[in-house]
Amino acid sequence: MINMVFWVIAQEQRIFFWANRRPPHRAVNVWLSRWLGTMTHMGGASFTLLTALACALAAPGAWSTAGWQCAAAVTVSHIPVAVVKRKFSRLRPYQALAEVHTCRKPLRDSSFPSGHTTAVFAWLTPWLLIDSALLPLLLPIAVLIGGSVAWSRMYLGLHYPSDVTVGAVLGSLSSVLVSAAWSLI
Repeated sequence: MINMVFWVIAQEQRIFFWANRRPPHRAVNVWLSRWLGTMTHMGGASFTLLTALACALAAPGAWSTAGWQCAAAVTVSHIPVAVVKRKFSRLRPYQALAEVHTCRKPLRDSSFPSGHTTAVFAWLTPWLLIDSALLPLLLPIAVLIGGSVAWSRMYLGLHYPSDVTVGAVLGSLSSVLVSAAWSLI
């Protein structure tokens, strides 16, 4: 059993270092760093809550409802994040591993789970549930946005793969529960 735990940890670190590596070509490295440095902020509380509220107040009909659901889901999703972060004080990769590339002002709170990934998936899911006819159009956009935010957290040396995976699950589940509760109102 202990061997299995060490194997899982080694595989996660291998995936993390793969996501955290920098491209050899300077132009690609600069572009990728800017792209992921920008995308990571789409998982922040300011972006997710402000855009959700803007849609809730300005969009017509079902889009307004989805905006309110986004705001509620982002808010609700951070309750389990706060509880888990306090219970599992996991060091961030740049704090625990050598030779990790990181951003200029890295966060210092617990790594597990990723709050940014939780927020972006809580924010994205109501848009996907708004109209099943739009799903083929919206799903690739959601995958690009959610995947970019999750990847950026590892690229910036702030989270492990399991941090972003659990964040994505918490955010999506929170949104589904909020949307289900909304339909009962």
